[in-house]
Amino acid sequence: MVEFVGEDLTGSLFRLTRLNGVEFRGCEFADTRFRIVEMSGVTMRGVELHNVEISGDVGNLKVNGVEVKALVEAELDRRYPERARMRPTDAAGFGEAWQVIERLWDGSVERARGLDPDLLHASVDGEWSFIETLRHLVLVTDGWIRRTVLLDPSPWHPLGLPWDDPDETRALPAGITRDRDARPTLDTLLDLRRDRMATVRDIVAGVSDESLDAETTPVGTPGWPESRNRRLRDVLLHVFHEEWEHRLYAERDLNALEAH
Repeated sequence: MVEFVGEDLTGSLFRLTRLNGVEFRGCEFADTRFRIVEMSGVTMRGVELHNVEISGDVGNLKVNGVEVKALVEAELDRRYPERARMRPTDAAGFGEAWQVIERLWDGSVERARGLDPDLLHASVDGEWSFIETLRHLVLVTDGWIRRTVLLDPSPWHPLGLPWDDPDETRALPAGITRDRDARPTLDTLLDLRRDRMATVRDIVAGVSDESLDAETTPVGTPGWPESRNRRLRDVLLHVFHEEWEHRLYAERDLNALEAH
């Protein structure tokens, strides 16, 4: 165990560092940024939180004794009325949800076309560029639809972009590459996206209430996602979640790019 008492660690970088079980007392975290971190089981007492932004997978979060997840979910549904449609329960609802996703992405792409093409490769506040977001969604569809549902053991397109990883030297699942230097055009990515989205559209169009609860067959080879049985319903809901959230990220960053 290392003790830091009365130290000034301003500007320090902690990368691939285990801080489990660490205790902070009387510390300042002003202007600190946390990215791709796990904070399960964290307790904060006697803290001052002002001008704080939290974005991620948040559950069982209590602020001053109040569980806030339900409040946040209700507010998000109010702000984005079509968000509730991303939680369909029957085949008709799944079809409607995918139509919403395609329509909303059409609007985001139209906004992107109005920008200088170089800006589509620009990162806003350290996040993925618009092009990189589209690249990631190609990978999502390849993994969760072409591999998991259609049983292609290695469906990866070389432009697909995997998740951010603090340790980019870590081995990726077989067949997946991370080409950070690629600068494909918007039209190139849109061709890929149209192909992948058409595949999802065809699957959604063919589902029934019964088939949604049928389990997928394991593809039988190691990789990502893990080869195991999954309900088709859960697979599609995961894809819907990825599409919805990444479009919101893209819209947020398009706002910043247009402001410049």
